[in-house]
Amino acid sequence: MADPYAILGVPRGASEKDIKSAYRKLAKELHPDRNTENPKATERFSEVTRAYDLLTDKDKRARFDRGEIDMEGNPANPFAGGGGFAGGPFGGSGGQRGFRADGFEGGGAQEGVDLSDLFEGLFGGRGGMGGGRRAAPKGANVQYRLKVSLTDAATLAPQRITLSDGKTIDLKLPAGVEDGTQMRLADKGEHGPGGKGDALVTIEIAPHAFFRRDGDNIRIDLPVTLAEALAGARVRVPTADGAVMLTIAPCSSSGRTLRVKDRGMTRKDGTRGDQLITLQIDLPPADSAEGAELMRRLDGWVDTRNPRAKLGT
Repeated sequence: MADPYAILGVPRGASEKDIKSAYRKLAKELHPDRNTENPKATERFSEVTRAYDLLTDKDKRARFDRGEIDMEGNPANPFAGGGGFAGGPFGGSGGQRGFRADGFEGGGAQEGVDLSDLFEGLFGGRGGMGGGRRAAPKGANVQYRLKVSLTDAATLAPQRITLSDGKTIDLKLPAGVEDGTQMRLADKGEHGPGGKGDALVTIEIAPHAFFRRDGDNIRIDLPVTLAEALAGARVRVPTADGAVMLTIAPCSSSGRTLRVKDRGMTRKDGTRGDQLITLQIDLPPADSAEGAELMRRLDGWVDTRNPRAKLGT
């Protein structure tokens, strides 16, 4: 017969404090969340919990010590002692007893041992304990990282991920997705006695070749020729949703920022930020044919303005 004292590593005369201390130590070592690759630890954890359940219930502990029940709460000899089934459906002193789903009896109003105080703060929560009975632990959660392009994050484009079992599933990105956003896929983790764990998918937004995120907006530096900046032009500009035509006003300087509405990141409320386009005048190299032609055309032309006057120079 399994011995709960031996399982917890305490002597038969151990105090409740010593029993709780021994259980706390073993629970930390054997908890399924810390032993995801060791199924035997889950079995051992359940065994330790059953031993603790029995030894912290004074009535059951006394009956076990007298040899009346085993560690599971079943009668050690169902045909001996106590006058058969007198006093209640499962024998005893004549007081009314309840019967728990795990096979342990409970005396009077006591329906079990509340272990929530033991697990409070031990694993960042109550560890599934309540009313003296711990639900069978689920399987371990599985962590995934999913790299998503900035444009896909902006438009919430569907993503595909391959799970550890080889199956692929399509994901819908959440509105307001950011770098580090975590998605939980229920029952896509490891198998366990209480069911499957979850898959936890952490989103990683990859850097883009020319787009930059700025809050809910997307920024881009747009090269334009001197002729386009001077005379004005209609040019194609890339956005997260595809290219659009942009009007550049005559005499536009480098650094001027234009706005295309609703082409930025998708916010949590479903609306979109904007795309901010900063003009950068791109001059040809001096030793190129284009550079030589530009200098020839500008030869003798002088701009009498002082654009640095506001800097005090």
